[in-house]
Amino acid sequence: MSTHSLVSAFYGRVWNAGERGALDDLVTDDFHFQGSLGAPVIGRDAFWGMVSFVRGALSDYHCTIVDCVTEEGKAFARMRFAGTHTAPFRGVEPTGQRVEWQGAALFEFAGDRIGALWVLSDTAALDAALAG
Repeated sequence: MSTHSLVSAFYGRVWNAGERGALDDLVTDDFHFQGSLGAPVIGRDAFWGMVSFVRGALSDYHCTIVDCVTEEGKAFARMRFAGTHTAPFRGVEPTGQRVEWQGAALFEFAGDRIGALWVLSDTAALDAALAG
């Protein structure tokens, strides 16, 4: 699978579809994740906890790849994130409002899997959307 295909499958299967089993196919056992929405996590189970939390707080959560540039061993994607705020999130009680924000993701690959991911999100825009 190409690096671009791995990035697409990661967002499509894991984040958008909530497919836990996809992590076995797409990320390494010791996958390292650092994002703007929480503390760094290491490993599939810890990462799945993060995915489940975000998807639980923002129903119909969806990640859209706006742009993606790949080179051997790395990929960079400009992202759009969106969902409906239906559970407590970032210290805010559910508003029922649709929220949307953007971010950037830097992937590092280990063989045919994703070994690490660093995501920087526009949390100011997210927090403003949550505040209404």
